Amino acid sequence: MEARTTTNPQEGTLLVSVSDISMMKDIKKAISMLKGVTKVQAQKAKAKHRLYDPETGEYLNDKTMKLIEDVHNGKEPVYNAESVDDMFQKILGYVPGKV
Repeated sequence: MEARTTTNPQEGTLLVSVSDISMMKDIKKAISMLKGVTKVQAQKAKAKHRLYDPETGEYLNDKTMKLIEDVHNGKEPVYNAESVDDMFQKILGYVPGKV
């Protein structure tokens, strides 16, 4: 009889988001019944705090919130510009007075 070497399949992780938290217990139970599932762990999503801009009537987007969090944590944003026009282009997306 010849000796054979086999490899076990690698373990993976599947992340499932649930829109109705009241269903989480049932979904967790159903997933744990599937063949090959070794562990099911539930956790509630952390609420994202958003700043509100009363001028626009909107909440700040992810990019702006990240910038504010970085500054709050001591990470100062650095902009390298070769000229004033380049600075306005990077910050505003256009150069004032130029079409």
